[in-house]
Amino acid sequence: MIDLNDIMIFARVTEAGSFTAAARLLGMPKTTVSRRIAALERELGVRLLQRTTRSLNLTASGRLYYEESSQALRTIEGANLRLAEARAEPAGTIRISAPIGFGGHFLQDAIFEFLSTYPKTSVELRLTDDRLNLVESGIDLAFRTGVLEDSTLIARKLGSTHRLLCASPDYLARCSTPDVPEDLARHDCVIAGQSAQAQWLLEGPHGQETIAVSGRFAANEMQAVMAAAIAGYGIAQLPHGVAEACIKDGRLRRVLDGYTTPTGGLHVVYPSSRHLPPLVKAFIELAVRRLNAITGNSDDYVILSR
Repeated sequence: MIDLNDIMIFARVTEAGSFTAAARLLGMPKTTVSRRIAALERELGVRLLQRTTRSLNLTASGRLYYEESSQALRTIEGANLRLAEARAEPAGTIRISAPIGFGGHFLQDAIFEFLSTYPKTSVELRLTDDRLNLVESGIDLAFRTGVLEDSTLIARKLGSTHRLLCASPDYLARCSTPDVPEDLARHDCVIAGQSAQAQWLLEGPHGQETIAVSGRFAANEMQAVMAAAIAGYGIAQLPHGVAEACIKDGRLRRVLDGYTTPTGGLHVVYPSSRHLPPLVKAFIELAVRRLNAITGNSDDYVILSR
């Protein structure tokens, strides 16, 4: 029976270009390398390498054997690596990015459980509503809502999310409560964006409606939008979890109960990698389990192409 170690030695000799270089990489005597290659050739009944005093070249049979066997070796090495990773205890620092509202209300419990479960880990959480470049920012994974832009990221769907329309009790007392979406055009609206004017797409009893809105305050950060709505500067669209918390404690009231924004996806995304570190894998699994328990949605894998 052919020894797999002999096949591995043959691959290293081929890649290194000489018995001497391969022996140095493998940490064994050159004579041992030469003897193992000769044994492999006897088992196969073909010459794999053409040796001269100045060069070492693959024969036609050797080239074919290397192309086929090297793929199998990579598969075995990958399996060994994944097994070692699975047995290793996660350790080190994981850097996470999430939208401000999402991170504050849903993610912190998952992070605390992770830190408690794996004492050798630490977490750096960056809450921002900006879509960061994960590789350039050194982010290991990010949670994102809405429509995902094309990228080279791997995305795992956790569930769905939407936004509710809310305003402070003080604002509604001063300016009245809208009855239909068209009324929003006559109200101050807090805009999540760069401009104090926007087109809001709403879903309700009559399907989707687009309403032109404007206001005195706009911000590209959800925390600022929420603060402006609570302070009485208008009607805002807030993520469901954020809105529910503010409604529950009385800081905001929901308006146009029958209307929400169209439902968008809730994903965890991370850079494409053949071998994710155990640290990142462990956190994704924990977060997926906790967040799916909240949303009641299944998780799906998608690869987003550039």
